Amino acid sequence: MSSFDWPWQLYRPAGDGGPRPELFDPYDEPLPLEQRSKTTWPGFHKGRTAPNKGKRFPIEILTPMEVAVILGGFPTDERCGIRNRALIAVLYRAGLRVNEARHLRSKDIDPGHGMIRVLFGKGQRARTVGIDQGGIDFIEAWQRERSGYDYPDDAPLFCTSTGRLLGPSSIRTFITRVGKEVGITKRVHPHGFRHPFAFELVMEGVPLPIIQIQLGHVWATSTCSYINHIAPTEVISRIRGRTWILPPDVQAHVSVPPAEVITLAIRSENRDIRKVG
Repeated sequence: MSSFDWPWQLYRPAGDGGPRPELFDPYDEPLPLEQRSKTTWPGFHKGRTAPNKGKRFPIEILTPMEVAVILGGFPTDERCGIRNRALIAVLYRAGLRVNEARHLRSKDIDPGHGMIRVLFGKGQRARTVGIDQGGIDFIEAWQRERSGYDYPDDAPLFCTSTGRLLGPSSIRTFITRVGKEVGITKRVHPHGFRHPFAFELVMEGVPLPIIQIQLGHVWATSTCSYINHIAPTEVISRIRGRTWILPPDVQAHVSVPPAEVITLAIRSENRDIRKVG
């Protein structure tokens, strides 16, 4: 089911200032207050304890194939789908935080040099990062689609249909929703695309200072801690390089059921036991 098959989706009426009538996703723009659930009203959660307060969720690194499956869950012939695919490409191929990505403007993208100028980084620190051609292709596809709309000149790159800034909760909602729709069992969320980006850089042997600048970390210790948490290469290489020496008769029967393998291993030590199974 695509994100445009829901029965409660609405058609934007003609003559509201938009360039043309179009089917739009209610997650794209907030509905009027009287049409929304009370749980989304301002102040509803004041004084209430969040259900996830104090909980820590383990990092689950998405594989390139899983990211591709998530991208495939968005329609390629609708404005929202093309925009959302480009947004995920920026999160995954440039490693931006969701707040950095949602504040980008078209002028911040330099496709020819593969550069993105992040003006609203964490702590209001600006930086310039790189992005590969694969990510640029998604951005340019969205820019071509975006050019058909009469957005204000100062509208964010990833904006709503009226040119407004996308809300972080909206981004989290549609990314998580599509992740579930396409069958990804891992936890799918915007920051989850930053993790595989950093992991892949480490596995490709990119130097730590470059990763630090790309991720926007002020201190190298933050990058080291981040990397050691998601990609402890020293641990992986040491353990992966170990050799498991098995008796010849066990090696010759590696395809037999586990119970029989255990029995053969014990027999190799000349223990008189009956064969299991």
